Amino acid sequence: MSEHENKKFTNVERLRSPERLGRLDLERVIELCLAGEGDKLQKVLDVGTGSAVFAEAFANKGLEVTGVDENPEMLEAALRFVPQADLRQASAEALPFSEGEFDLVFLGMVLHEVDDPVKTLEEARRVAKTRVAVLEWPYREEEMGPPLAHRLKPETVAELARQAGLSRLETLPLSHLVLYRMEQ
Repeated sequence: MSEHENKKFTNVERLRSPERLGRLDLERVIELCLAGEGDKLQKVLDVGTGSAVFAEAFANKGLEVTGVDENPEMLEAALRFVPQADLRQASAEALPFSEGEFDLVFLGMVLHEVDDPVKTLEEARRVAKTRVAVLEWPYREEEMGPPLAHRLKPETVAELARQAGLSRLETLPLSHLVLYRMEQ
């Protein structure tokens, strides 16, 4: 294995480590993303899919999954876990999809990383028919995750959502993360 391939494997391995997966509370996140909409949510866009942890969980629920990521190496890794998914290289700020193409647009641990969070949420709103869900770190200093300066305050997320034209924001605290559920 080349040094480059080894580094790629290490990144994917880190993103899918049992400790990290345990902190993500996957089943609960998926349940909350889909809650209240029953069978209406069939098509999901996973923005910043990375190694496809969430895309795989949505696919395991029988949903049609599309994923985007800027990193082609992550998309290559993601394909190993969700070969049935439509995976594309794209920026969160410029999604290559039609208006209302997805029932749910999911951003897992992405919003604090993007250059333009309002544009990212505007794009998510544009391609979402029903719901946008944003999973983020809580706004508190912790051993795991980004430093406090890179985390988003709940009121900041609410203001970004308002600026992006999203309504009915629900803040759902989890054990280690926070899920923001927004409606069109």
